[in-house]
Amino acid sequence: MIKSSFELEEKLRAEGYEIIIGIDEVGRGPLAGPVVACAVALRAPSPVPTLSGHPLPKGEEDLEKFNLIRDSKMLSEKQRESLFDFIGENFHVGVGICDHRTIDRVNILEASFLAMKSAVSQLKNKIQNFDNSKLIILLDGNKKIPNFSFEQRAIVSGDKLIKSISAASIYAKVTRDRMMGEMHKLYPEYNFAQHKGYGTKIHMDALKKHGPCEIHRKSFRPVRKCMV
Repeated sequence: MIKSSFELEEKLRAEGYEIIIGIDEVGRGPLAGPVVACAVALRAPSPVPTLSGHPLPKGEEDLEKFNLIRDSKMLSEKQRESLFDFIGENFHVGVGICDHRTIDRVNILEASFLAMKSAVSQLKNKIQNFDNSKLIILLDGNKKIPNFSFEQRAIVSGDKLIKSISAASIYAKVTRDRMMGEMHKLYPEYNFAQHKGYGTKIHMDALKKHGPCEIHRKSFRPVRKCMV
């Protein structure tokens, strides 16, 4: 199993970077609901629990939870929920959300970039001296955020390899899943709590039977085909 680590963050910190931000998004593929991005930066002072042997503030229990942080897709829903508050306590966190209307208006890729920018903007408000610090953004995938002034590094499989990106992926996933749970209460006939808006058979059967609801992405082909 590939293990996420803080090795890159440590290397960058040794090179003089004061703020190292991991970003990931969740929700490009679903047929309904928002795309959610999360930006995280390990809180300072940064006792990074890796090879360098920095002391941990709360002992072995924290180390176990840091070690559990990995690509959100490799964790159960219960594990992700158990890490949500822990990430919020040990990382500065910013969340950006683009709803179905924005996705339909600008397309899913551009909406994802807008959500990432919003997440960084929220994170900026939580970190002192943000504008005067040497910082870098680490992104999952092969694309950098366009028209963005900050230094960036896109890393393929970054959510599996880079601890900060892994933390962002978990926080974004839990945030979006909770939102879709709330949408299930409004539109129970689609069973959003189970599939979170992805195009499963249960979802497609409901979509064909009831047609799209308010939060469906009308620009997505499977949804368009079900529109009257």
